[in-house]
Amino acid sequence: MKRISQNKKLRALAVVLPQFHPIPENDEWWNKGFTEWTNVAKSKPHFKEHYQPHIPADLGFYDLRLEEARIAQAELAKKYSIYGFCYYHYWFHGKQLLERPVNEIVASGKPDFPFCLCWANEPWSRNWDGLNNAVLQEQKYSKQDNLNHIKFLLNIFKDKRYIKVNGKPLFIVYRPINIPNVNDMINLWNTEAKKVGFKNGIYFLATTSFGFYDNPTKYGFDGVWDFLPYILSNPILKILRLSKDKVSLYSDVVKRALETYPIPRPFKKYPGVCPCWDNSPRKTKEAFIIHDSTPELYGKWLAHVCEKFEPYSKEENFVFINAMNEWAEGNHLEPDLKWGLKYLETTKRVLDKYA
Repeated sequence: MKRISQNKKLRALAVVLPQFHPIPENDEWWNKGFTEWTNVAKSKPHFKEHYQPHIPADLGFYDLRLEEARIAQAELAKKYSIYGFCYYHYWFHGKQLLERPVNEIVASGKPDFPFCLCWANEPWSRNWDGLNNAVLQEQKYSKQDNLNHIKFLLNIFKDKRYIKVNGKPLFIVYRPINIPNVNDMINLWNTEAKKVGFKNGIYFLATTSFGFYDNPTKYGFDGVWDFLPYILSNPILKILRLSKDKVSLYSDVVKRALETYPIPRPFKKYPGVCPCWDNSPRKTKEAFIIHDSTPELYGKWLAHVCEKFEPYSKEENFVFINAMNEWAEGNHLEPDLKWGLKYLETTKRVLDKYA
């Protein structure tokens, strides 16, 4: 077995979806009281041995409006060697959605746990895939809105818990090619950040979601996060004919991931893994399902990524886990009734080698 470098330290960031509390917009669009749990609880198997529904165990059907729930979520992650959370941030030309959990984390100072933001800059629609069919909340861009947005974000970046790289707040853009003149936005944001004391500006990452494979530096980004499981749509993967959904085996996904990582790139690329994927709770037909995930296979993938990834500096050492709590996509480290704490225990066993 390859000896692990004594100097190699990694910081694992787990993605957190804040849609576990009701908001007026979801009440209007999806019926009163709607949260992510609505789809989770009513999910049913689509084929024999299809694992659905995923029912939460230790944390239960929590409400992220509650400080106790946010603290319990962070304490669980910390216990199992996750360094911090990456919260999805929803900004639509000045209008925010699902902002309450992060705003209250900033206002209260609790939990004492590192975090950063990923701007999910896509329109909200009824098909859950970010496309423009039956748009519920449109996404627009303008120079003035870019200025308003960064002025809001700077108050969050100043939080001592906010994750930074050599003093630069880490900020992630989910779909960079959606933003017109994104270079201008990044230049503006860096200028505004320097005005308030972030002398080196902001550390920008793009994600590879929706096929963004371009060199991010030409747009002003510092690097990319290899957002998984985009490889589910890879034509090399075998699609099982178990239902009307697109189904691949998790073992095939892991095999493909191990074969293709790392591929040298002329820019900084941070690795990502996912414990599973199954959006059938959200999509009653034509879902994307990675079938038969196990903690052992997930651990093999995570261990491979951690062993092969060489940090770009002492603070450019992120490994992304998607996700902590994407329950309606069957994609979560948080314990459920089937696996309990096994995914988290596997995570800790791997990450403790690089703590």
